[in-house]
Amino acid sequence: MSGHIEPVRTEAAPAPVIGAPYSQGMSAPCGRMVFVSGQLPLDPATGELDGRDMTSQARRSLANVLAILRAAGAGMGDVVKTTVFLTDMADFPAMNAVYAEAFAGHAPARATVGVAALPLGAIVEIEAIAVLPAG
Repeated sequence: MSGHIEPVRTEAAPAPVIGAPYSQGMSAPCGRMVFVSGQLPLDPATGELDGRDMTSQARRSLANVLAILRAAGAGMGDVVKTTVFLTDMADFPAMNAVYAEAFAGHAPARATVGVAALPLGAIVEIEAIAVLPAG
């Protein structure tokens, strides 16, 4: 890997699923950016889905995003773009309510995509791109 691109790793968020070939996140100091891989609602301590409903799964996915951002030196207020994947677009209002709480008035650009299925039976997955604070 090039010296200017570094993986972000933290035990506060789940490791890649079953040794899958992706990183939790990547930072690119040239642009001071961090790219957070799609986060399933997995409890990092158990590797199991955290909840069955959209509210609990969205909260866990966003907590995992935040853990990776913090490991890279950023926070939710540094996020510039997210993508949310939902297995049922009828869950959009519940996801959106949790999302609004997590970003507390900060409104990054976002795409929400309906998908047929997600790994491990999850109903939501969230990825993010953030700009690291100057430092």
